[in-house]
Amino acid sequence: MKILALRKKVCLVIILFGLLSTVQIKAQSEIEVDLGADLVSSYVWRGFKQAGASVQPGISASLAGFSLSAWGSTDLASVGKKEVDFTAAYEKSGFKVAVTDYWWDGEGANRYFSSPNDGFTGHYLEATLGYTLPEAFPLSLTWNTFLLGKGNKKENGDNSYSTYIELAYPFSVKGIDMGISAGFTPWESSVYPTSGFKFTSIALSASKSIKINDSFSLPVFANIIANPAVEDIHFVFGISIR
Repeated sequence: MKILALRKKVCLVIILFGLLSTVQIKAQSEIEVDLGADLVSSYVWRGFKQAGASVQPGISASLAGFSLSAWGSTDLASVGKKEVDFTAAYEKSGFKVAVTDYWWDGEGANRYFSSPNDGFTGHYLEATLGYTLPEAFPLSLTWNTFLLGKGNKKENGDNSYSTYIELAYPFSVKGIDMGISAGFTPWESSVYPTSGFKFTSIALSASKSIKINDSFSLPVFANIIANPAVEDIHFVFGISIR
């Protein structure tokens, strides 16, 4: 219960900090708001399949490097698969720092504001640090570590600090935006799960806007994602609506 109360306080501080920062620099720039959704053939996260065909809406507001965003995923075929995440972030000169609250308990759990029990894991809190090199060679490195969460515990009750590190590089081929990435867990993890250093995601992605008419184009994308840790592979197709 104490951990849950601490997690709520940390999330509240993050949100208040973002709001206060937004108010202070409002006179210097304007708020940018982005709203959209993806339809995907399957939902794969860091090399692990989370759900089948899903709709994934997202909304974000950013101002002078600060951003607050919400993202969700709901399985179209199952009433049980549902996720809602909130992120506060700051980016400048290629550096990024963020904190994300994940909620994976799913449809019918009805415990979003309650402590995790009865088989439910409740909220997870993850910290992210990232850096992207200049445009001439835009290689990015992202470090993600879970700090709090019932599902982040080892069998002995200790925090596993489940960590996922990813390298990614974007490029283009004949008008198609592409990218390659490789992600791994550096040590034993309870969230993913892995027993030590394991590559969980080696991916090739491609995206393109298909012109429907002079005033409308449909963005589509495809990802081939291999997970060497569990000898699995996924081929995901998606449509973006913006």
